[in-house]
Amino acid sequence: MRFLFVHGTGVRRERHDRLFGLVRERLTARFPDAAVESCYWGDRFGATLGAGGRSVPGLRRPGPDADLDPVDAETAEWALLLADPLCELRVLAEAGWESRDNGHSGDSGDAEDDGFAMPGVQSAGAGVLGLLAALPPAPPRAGDELGALLHGTGLAAGFAAALGSTARSAEAARAGERAADEPQARELATALARAVTAAALARAGAEADCTGAERDRLVELLTTRLGGDARVPGARAAAVLGRLALRVTTQPLLNAWRGSLTVGATPVLGDILRYQVRGHDLRTFLHARIAADPGPTVLIGHSLGGIALVDLLALAAARGEAVPGAELLVTVGSQAPFLYELGALNALEPRAKLPYGFPRWLNVYDRQDVLSYLAGPVFPGDPRVTDHEVASRQPFPACHSAYWKQDSLYERIEQAVAEAEIG
Repeated sequence: MRFLFVHGTGVRRERHDRLFGLVRERLTARFPDAAVESCYWGDRFGATLGAGGRSVPGLRRPGPDADLDPVDAETAEWALLLADPLCELRVLAEAGWESRDNGHSGDSGDAEDDGFAMPGVQSAGAGVLGLLAALPPAPPRAGDELGALLHGTGLAAGFAAALGSTARSAEAARAGERAADEPQARELATALARAVTAAALARAGAEADCTGAERDRLVELLTTRLGGDARVPGARAAAVLGRLALRVTTQPLLNAWRGSLTVGATPVLGDILRYQVRGHDLRTFLHARIAADPGPTVLIGHSLGGIALVDLLALAAARGEAVPGAELLVTVGSQAPFLYELGALNALEPRAKLPYGFPRWLNVYDRQDVLSYLAGPVFPGDPRVTDHEVASRQPFPACHSAYWKQDSLYERIEQAVAEAEIG
């Protein structure tokens, strides 16, 4: 009896040797008379960047003293707003504005000069909140730039809810109380406009068809209707949240590190993409390795290795040419069942049955491994297919390679070998 180990995506020689050494040690302990071999394919059939990554914008990582692109900073701020549309209002509600001269900031100490407040009736901030409450929840599609823009960007359906949630928020009420004069009210108007726009965008999600320029115009129109000046961003909130956004949102980091991330991810993602286009070469290589020793063989495929083996065995069986010696297939952390459901598995159309001549199939998965899938439910009633769960108690991605140290994996393989009467 022979075991043939087929590694997964992104694995190259050094990593392969460590993994296979572990697999060989564990299998030999349970099957001392069996040959344990590996089918290393990473260097020959794995993906590389043929042009050195010249297709990747920003391949060079910026130096530590490089200035951050203003577009990146703006994108980070809006990523934070989409996650929490009220975050700028919360800063104004909690921190307020620094006071000067008898508790007032701004140049005018006379309430009669406050363009927002009615002396003796309401504060400047209350005036802005009143204008917010008076905005129509459903601006007309025609004859109104705001309405036309909302409908044209796909934000009209969620605008009323965005407007209402902002206007009723405790953050808006508290920020309104703290806005004592006209400059503060203008900043409040900008923060409210940005909050409403962000809430509408968040509600629309992927259904939004809104560019950055359209988003900014929405903020301008709303700010103007609230009595503010959209040309000047809210300095108080921006001073706090601008720095925070750069730290907690991913887009600036993704932009800065895109080159190195792409190069680093190429073996993993590239192997999968390359297999989808040129998988025939790898399958031919695997077939030759299996057929080189026609004795009873247990095939163990990890991740992409499992996909290639399922394809190879199913295609051969469909032609009536079962792969010599292939008695048992063990897939570990494999995406083959998922690709089958998608119609992206080379060998099988969706809902097609495994062909006659396909061997017993033990599919091992870990719930925490987002790259592992169930085979039994997508091939219902097929007695050849069995799923087995292991629990490494490791998060992803560590769990994707943690199978090989789990005694339960080898115990289940030993059981499957006995059931198949291989020996």
